[in-house]
Amino acid sequence: MLPTSRRTAAACLFAAVTFSVAGCSSDSSKDPANDKIAGADSGAPSTNSPTASASAEKNAPTFDFPSDITVKVDRKPTGDATKDAILRDAAYSTQANIEAFAKGEGQTPNMNRYFAADARTYWIQRVAALKKDGLTLTGEYRYFNFEVTDVAKGTAAARYCEDQSKAYGKEIKTNKVQRTKPSDKDFVLYTFQTVKDSAGDWQVTQQSWKKGDASCVQG
Repeated sequence: MLPTSRRTAAACLFAAVTFSVAGCSSDSSKDPANDKIAGADSGAPSTNSPTASASAEKNAPTFDFPSDITVKVDRKPTGDATKDAILRDAAYSTQANIEAFAKGEGQTPNMNRYFAADARTYWIQRVAALKKDGLTLTGEYRYFNFEVTDVAKGTAAARYCEDQSKAYGKEIKTNKVQRTKPSDKDFVLYTFQTVKDSAGDWQVTQQSWKKGDASCVQG
């Protein structure tokens, strides 16, 4: 088992992107290292048998989550083909990220497909660091309020919200869940830059986040 100080430090490091942990800073915007990505029930043991998640869309990826992780995406069509493609791939990137943390592998096929440049490098490092500290994820992750804020030829800026109120850290060796008290900080606003690659996928290249943003907080 990790010493309490190491568990808390490791969990705080990833609170803005993976799970909320009691004792972490209440505002990630005060810590540039946590806010910017250069260029990111009882605690009883759960089963490790994976469950697959797939979409009916053409060339859609398949995601392999442990049975104790649920990812919900609420993405509404805009009526614009380009914007819908950008937001579709943004939704895939959220699932790719959770899958990578759950597997403890930063360079899964889905991460390499939906992340590039500095954002990919950042997440590879963070996945490795979390695994080194003996932690993984559990619970429910929900994504909503997807919006494209700017589009240019082959590039775009967009945003979405994440609900971490039912998501937690979990110790790999013991399966102990690090439960926390829900708060507004469980709702995170992500803004990001994305680029269309040669295969036609929109890859996240730069990303930042803000915990407790009013546009994401729900009762």
